[in-house]
Amino acid sequence: MLIACAHGTRNPTGRRLIAELALAAKQLRPGLVTTAAFVDVQPPTVVDVVAALSAEGRPAVVVPLLLSGGYHVHVDIAQAVAGADGTVAARPLGPDPRLAAVLLDRLVEAGADPEDPLTAVVLAAAGSSDPRSVADVENTADLLQRSWAGAVTTGYGSAAQPPVPEAVAAARRAGAERVVVASYLLAPGHFHDKLAGAGADVVTAPLLPDERIAAVLLDRYDAVVEGPRPDQDQA
Repeated sequence: MLIACAHGTRNPTGRRLIAELALAAKQLRPGLVTTAAFVDVQPPTVVDVVAALSAEGRPAVVVPLLLSGGYHVHVDIAQAVAGADGTVAARPLGPDPRLAAVLLDRLVEAGADPEDPLTAVVLAAAGSSDPRSVADVENTADLLQRSWAGAVTTGYGSAAQPPVPEAVAAARRAGAERVVVASYLLAPGHFHDKLAGAGADVVTAPLLPDERIAAVLLDRYDAVVEGPRPDQDQA
């Protein structure tokens, strides 16, 4: 059993895209049983889903549909699985080179030129006070920088520094003629809505829909079910 655990949103498009992500994973892996859970905003909560499955004696893997490892991963989800025999948590979706590839595609779709050294990118994430989450976002920015001639920096919607508008302003002060905000969010919602007022020339669409993200989700699940490979044990 795979529990696809998202943040939760009131945005109907965001809800649909998250549901379609879980469906895409099932289509890639026929026979895999999946269910949804959330850490905030909408039911059912991951605590309730894990408890119900545990009471039925059904082991499960919780895969965080989150792009970095912050409070929701290390506290909410970790606590939900702590007392449930047979239920474990996988690591979040990001960072991953495939997510950086999706970001690059969204930038190109928005009309940005990856070969223009004067086009800067601000990678905009939701934000977390957990330094592990910030490190994951910066890692993703580093992955994107490999395919981008201009500067790639990070900005956050809340909790972490700098806020996205400040990151956009800093990119202009550093000499960028064009600043593009790359939305490092899975789907539309509260944080994506705020990006329009950040002062960038362009804001990209969120990551979903994209089948590569479903593949990442399945990889996170497989890593827990199959355990580390022998070469990983020796590393």
